Formats: sequence, structure tokens, C-alpha cells
Amino acid sequence: MKRTSKFIWMLTCTTALVVSACSKETNLTQQSSISPTAIAVVQTSPSASPEVGKTEIVAELDITPGNVTASRDGRMFASVHGMRRGPAQLIEIKPGKNNWSTFPNQEWNAKPGSGSNVLNTAHGVAIDSQDRLWVTDHGNWMPDNGKPQQPKLVAFDINTRKQVFRMDFPEEIGPRGGIMQDIAVDAERGFAYIADCGATPAIVVVDINNKTAHRFTNHPSLNAENVDLVVEGQILKFPRPDGSMQNARVPINPITISADGEIIYYGAMNGETLYSVPARLFREKATNAEISQAIKVVGKKPVSDGISTDAEGNHFITNLRDNAIDVLSKDGKLTRLVRDDRFLFPDNVRFGSDSWLYVAVNQLHRSSIFTGKSDVGQPPYLIARVWTGTKGQPGR
Repeated sequence: MKRTSKFIWMLTCTTALVVSACSKETNLTQQSSISPTAIAVVQTSPSASPEVGKTEIVAELDITPGNVTASRDGRMFASVHGMRRGPAQLIEIKPGKNNWSTFPNQEWNAKPGSGSNVLNTAHGVAIDSQDRLWVTDHGNWMPDNGKPQQPKLVAFDINTRKQVFRMDFPEEIGPRGGIMQDIAVDAERGFAYIADCGATPAIVVVDINNKTAHRFTNHPSLNAENVDLVVEGQILKFPRPDGSMQNARVPINPITISADGEIIYYGAMNGETLYSVPARLFREKATNAEISQAIKVVGKKPVSDGISTDAEGNHFITNLRDNAIDVLSKDGKLTRLVRDDRFLFPDNVRFGSDSWLYVAVNQLHRSSIFTGKSDVGQPPYLIARVWTGTKGQPGR
């Protein structure tokens, strides 16, 4: 692929813009005032049988969440989006206004590029059934135009804060121009599946127990469709190398897994089709030809950045155009769960306890890479949750 083409592909992902991150003390907690016009924050106390679609704002932040996940006991964790870097890369969030702390500690949240045990560009997050917080770190867009760092996958025990897994991806797994973002984890069988929306779109398959990985690529289902990404009525664009703007085209990004760990679901961000493939083929290292033959169309989806699948086989998908969360049922019917004017770029969704679906809302479309000018994002950025009425998979 030509060098210019690679550059354009690199731009077509929803992490960008380098801003220097500054250091704070260990387990730093941010608590500052929010504008009086900010919406009220609803505390996360349990409620009995909420109405399906009921929405609560759990947290208001002046730091931009990338992806959010929640544990079985209600703890919330989020990456900090590389498009608006802040004083941390991975945080634990408590209900309220600007109530967050670095996770697992300040050392891992030191300035990107400052050491080996540092999160450089954290993005995808998920909590598995063993209370391990999995984090993808694609290592691009370093502060001060620094050299890209080797991509990696790490996991931390959320109770002890100890690192329990790490894999630094070699060039053949995490090539230059790759951007590993969203992740689905199957703890029972010991596999993780990562969407790489970089220059060569791929699904990266990680064998957790054997610490090996391989890529599935060169299939049309991984590519962006010719459909625009529209938010607040505006077609989002990315800059070309010459500075002019072109309509954004982002390939595979949303990725999720069935409750039994046997089916992987995925689609392009700029796409309206959800695909499936048997996870067994990835686990058994089937050939690309065998995998390609097994890929199926599940149904329609909105142009979306995130997806989560409940225990019943329903898929909950962010709808960027409509400030909404849609549901593709196990029967293949696409319906609306909720639309909310506050959902300005719902980036990802993850189930917490019961039927609560957590949503990271970060106004990414207002960032400089999309506007071509200044960042016009207006805090607070939100962590919301929506009652689905179905049985969720906590952390997934």
C-alpha cells in the first residue's frame, strides 16, 4: 500500500490528537466544580424494576472517557481518549462530578513514552468473569509528536491492582499503522479478540494461556462501507496529508462475543452491517480461507462505535447519528432502546450488574481532528447507564 494511503487509513480511527499528559500523585482524585447549567447526576443506588430505556447520568467528567466498563459490584473504569489527552490514561470513576482516580496507580499513568510500564494510548477496556480489567494500548499519537510505542495488551486484577497479564505485540501482530481499539474477552476459554482499525484492518486473536497471537485480515467484512458518519447533522471528516478534509471512513471497530464464547460479532464503524464468525475457528487457528467461508451477515446496524451483547443474544449498539442506543435482537430485528439529546457521540457500551448498560459519551465529533479547527467539546463528558430489561454480561 502506498505511504499516503497508509497515512489516510491511520487517520480513519477514532483516536488521535496528541496532547502532553502531566503527572499527578498516586491514586490522584479529581474533584472540581461543574457549571451550574450541568445536568443533575443520579447516584447509582439500586432501583426496583426500572422502565426499559430508563437513563441515568452516573458521572460528569472534565476528562474525556474513551471506553467504559463496569464490574459486577458496580465499580466503573474507563480509558481516557487519545483525542483529548488528560492527566491520566486509565481511570476508576465514582458517581458524581469529576470523582475519578488513576488506575491501577500513578506509575502506569505516567507521561506516555516515559517507560516500559506505562499506558501510552489506552483505548479498549473490558472486565472478565475473573475480575480482570483488560486494556488495549495501541501506542500511537504520542505527546510532542513522539515516536509511536509498541502496542500491547495488559490486564489488572481490579481488587489487588496487580498486573496479571501482558503481551507486547511484535511487528507481525501489531504492525506500524495498526490501531488496536475495542476488545472482547472470553476468560473461560482464555482468548481475547481485538479490533484493529488501522492501515490493514484486522481481528487480532490472543491466546491468553499460551501468550500467543495471530491476525485475521484481508476480508471485505473488515473494511469500511461507503456510508457517512453523521453527528449533530454534520458529516464528519478527516484531514488528508495535504490538510484538506475528506469524509471519514473507519473500518472494523465494534466487536463483541456471545455469552457462551462461541460467536464473535463485529462490524465497521462506517458500516451498517453486523457480521458473525465462529470463535472456534480463531481458537483452532483455522486458515483465513476457512474463516472467510464461515463469516455470516447477522443483520443491520447503525453507524456505530461500540457494541455489547447480553446473555440472551441481543446486541446493544451505539447510534452516532441519532444520539441513541439501538438493539439488534437475537431474531434479527433492529429497534431503538433509547434516544437522548445528551448522548453526543456515545463511544462504547458495557453491561454492569443486572440490566444496566453503561455508556461513555465524549463529544468526539467536536474534537480538532473532525472539525479541522479547534476543539469545541464542552464538558462535562458523561458516563450514563440505561436499563435494558435483559440479562447482561457484567464488564462485557
